[in-house]
Amino acid sequence: MSAVVGDQVAPGSVVVIPQGSSVGDGVLEINGKGVATLTGTLVEMNGSISIESSRLPINSPAVDDIVIGQVTRLNENVAEIRILQVESKEGGHRDLPALKLFADIHVSEVVDRFIPSPGDAMRMRDIVRARITKDDPILKATTKGHISLGVLSALCTQCGENLIVSETKPDFNVECPRCDYTAYRVLSDGFGHGHETGFGLNKLNRAGERWTPEAEAKLGHDGARPYLSPLADFRRGSSHEIPPRVASMRASSRGGGRGQGGQGRPRREMHKTVCTLCGVDTKVPFKPTPGKPIRCRDCMDKVKQGKATKEELSKERGAISAMRKELEKKMGVKLFIGRLPYEISEDELSKSFSVHGKIESLNIAMDRDSGKSKGFAFITFPSRDEGLAAIKAMNGSEIKGRKIVVEESTPSGSGRDRGRGRKQSKR
Repeated sequence: MSAVVGDQVAPGSVVVIPQGSSVGDGVLEINGKGVATLTGTLVEMNGSISIESSRLPINSPAVDDIVIGQVTRLNENVAEIRILQVESKEGGHRDLPALKLFADIHVSEVVDRFIPSPGDAMRMRDIVRARITKDDPILKATTKGHISLGVLSALCTQCGENLIVSETKPDFNVECPRCDYTAYRVLSDGFGHGHETGFGLNKLNRAGERWTPEAEAKLGHDGARPYLSPLADFRRGSSHEIPPRVASMRASSRGGGRGQGGQGRPRREMHKTVCTLCGVDTKVPFKPTPGKPIRCRDCMDKVKQGKATKEELSKERGAISAMRKELEKKMGVKLFIGRLPYEISEDELSKSFSVHGKIESLNIAMDRDSGKSKGFAFITFPSRDEGLAAIKAMNGSEIKGRKIVVEESTPSGSGRDRGRGRKQSKR
């Protein structure tokens, strides 16, 4: 039974497409019949038959989305948050895609003042509001740029009580109402108030100011804080020596005293190139492949966010096409020669083809067991033009009474002619 407008459909249902109407979202037209690809209600809008899906859309974070997250990891330069909610989007699934569950906040994106590590402005289990700045290949976020961004709620690392705002000591903007714990957090203007703002709490972040001597002494210099657990301040004290194991790991990641015999992780070699989209000089951590798009970081983000214009992309395609043509002229060509006489030697074959240009290499395929020719060979010309001329002149010509086949060899070889070679070798 065919479905009409107003009916509930499922993938595979046959849909009636009235004369003069077109198919829209969720409907395909196959052999003159409409077929549903989604579950939902069949609707008509502006002469188009489509499906209004009953499935909630996936609420996946995108650039500029505001998210609520919980700090789950603190590294030397990055704080990782698990995204709990995409606050800027209404409706849709609350569950997030597996690859969009976590976002990184770099130490430079935490607050507008110098801090050695993210652990100096937020701690494990803190609830933060952040803005997504990059969504590919991994999510990156920031707590800078707006008064609403920052820590919304935090627990005392000594007793677990909810922290409250404090203005008693500069640079110690939160305190525990139960014990004597005081600390610094990059506060959202809505700290302790949820979605509301307008309390002026973000001023306690003291953006752009120097740290007081007392606060400076407690900053996590040399990565002292990132490895700490939520209760580490209580167990070890606010200042302590870094354990040897952690110190050696940090030295290894930094290069182990490079220049003083340290092994360390080698630095990536950067290669100079030119962005194919905007034409500016840039560097990439891999050897550029001629004839393929190479873009600077700004242009990569521009293309991924769909902000590149048609004119820019068209100009880039033209430039890449010209590069490929220039590359083809410089590259040689490898020829496949099939249906060869089994008794022909390499010298005889070279003599037949060398009249068309310089031969770089020649190889007749031989059977391992019998040591006899398989009836086909490969010849490489350093000049592409000469190689193509040889194909044109020699394809279909006769050598010792056999009409040979000559064509350009593909990277995997010509399946058709390799098959013929196998048949010939069995004769």
